[in-house]
Amino acid sequence: MNGSTTKACFCRDRNSGKPLGKKCPKLTQRAHGVWSVRQELPADEEGNRRLFRRAGYESKEKAQGDLDKVRTLLNITDKHDTEGRRRIGDLLVTIMASKEDIPNYEETKRKFATGQSLTQHTTVGEWLELWLAGKKALRKSGKDRYEVDIRCHLLPRIGNIRLDRLTVPHLDAMFEGIAETNVEIIDANLLRRTALDELKRIPWKGKENRARRKAMKETIEAMPPFRRITGPATQQHIKATLRAALNAAIARGIITFNPAAYVELAAAKRPKALVWTDERVEAWLRTGEKPSPVMVWTPEQAGAYLDFMASDRLYGLFHVITFRGLRRGEACGVRDEDYVHLSKSLTIAVQLVQDGWDVVESAPKTDSGERVVTVDEYTDEVLLATRAQRETERAEWGEAWQETGRFFTMPDGSWIHPGWLSDYFERTVEAAGLPPIRLHDLRHVAASLMLAAGIDVKIVSETLGHSDSRITRDIYQSVMPKVAAEAAEATAAMVPRGTSRRPAPEPDPEPTEVAVPDAVEELVPTDGQAMGKHEGAKIIAFRPRKVPA
Repeated sequence: MNGSTTKACFCRDRNSGKPLGKKCPKLTQRAHGVWSVRQELPADEEGNRRLFRRAGYESKEKAQGDLDKVRTLLNITDKHDTEGRRRIGDLLVTIMASKEDIPNYEETKRKFATGQSLTQHTTVGEWLELWLAGKKALRKSGKDRYEVDIRCHLLPRIGNIRLDRLTVPHLDAMFEGIAETNVEIIDANLLRRTALDELKRIPWKGKENRARRKAMKETIEAMPPFRRITGPATQQHIKATLRAALNAAIARGIITFNPAAYVELAAAKRPKALVWTDERVEAWLRTGEKPSPVMVWTPEQAGAYLDFMASDRLYGLFHVITFRGLRRGEACGVRDEDYVHLSKSLTIAVQLVQDGWDVVESAPKTDSGERVVTVDEYTDEVLLATRAQRETERAEWGEAWQETGRFFTMPDGSWIHPGWLSDYFERTVEAAGLPPIRLHDLRHVAASLMLAAGIDVKIVSETLGHSDSRITRDIYQSVMPKVAAEAAEATAAMVPRGTSRRPAPEPDPEPTEVAVPDAVEELVPTDGQAMGKHEGAKIIAFRPRKVPA
């Protein structure tokens, strides 16, 4: 196909006012006029002739360079491939109209070979939505997490960028923007908290005070609500979501480079689980602050809670979580047929999860979450008692009973809402006068108890439904100071020592017996199962008692 480069200017004849065009005598000067290119293109679908034109080049070399690029693109397909040549022509017409740079030959060849559109450019947002829609085999909880990352962070910040032009600096700017938003959220939360504290200090009585309270309430209502920041762990997940989506685009030949693989973020540190020792409890009572987001009860504290909940209708649920480490959704989702008394086993096959505030049934969190948990004789008795209690409630409710098939239910047989269960647990912990932990932390208690009992970490991992025993080891083995102390003593005893060994320290004096006030004696069970010394209302030693069936 014919193509050429020409030079022209905008000079006009002084007499007629017509453009001089190629007749301008100054065109021989290098700096006068501009160069343009002209290339004939394949005809369109109707057979109409098309031309690629572009002007404004400073030199013939630059004009010839673009003309060569156009001709190279036209040679991507065989001259007998009418449809393919028409597609290349459509691309060049689009480029001419949009005044974009001539596209890269290799990139265009790759798109042409994989059947992608040459004239429509996919944005990051369009690809993310297409990619997410194609995740058919993904669990709902995982898909929801991807959806949050895309909707709340990726679409608003980089969704309008062309997918093939996404760069590492784009992503650096995105995470810098997230960090700036975090600062704004922290400042706004602090202002709202300060205003709420000020409102509490204003007395209720008095006309002036009522006016101040009204004004303060109006100020608080105008403030943004409390919000959570996007922490390091969430930022890492956002990066992982984008990286997975871009890897899928590479696999389809849409792009060749994944910028998310080269973004550096601060490492997300998993909160260290700590035990509620006496010293930490004392500090918490004094300051109101938890030493770590993840706190674990001692066996004595766990026993105290179960003893406090002995008469509660949901005692069996909390007992199973404490000793067998079920997740919240797994405990809520246990079906009646999942518990087999003869084999003393509990099958974890489904879970109830929140979707907004709605509750839906889904498979366990991971493939390892689908498991059979063996229970001890005492737990077996507790589960039998729970089943008997449910049958009694079924008879009491009659036709109003909701048949959900769950093992643990609300009094009318309906599902236990996972969110409600967490709130209920926190309220009962506070009522029991124990240091606070999350419901999920009862899993930590279960793991700690099993590890302290000498159970192999692999068996503990399988009981908890972890995908890797390293997760179990990393999270839980640091929370049993007693076990660590015993290991240290056993290690020291392995090395025989002579006279150079330092003398053993003097033993601590035996604690004197402390009289227990009458008010405390009323709180001590009298069935002989709870045993230990008491100092005021503080339990020094404790052994949980069984719950009557």
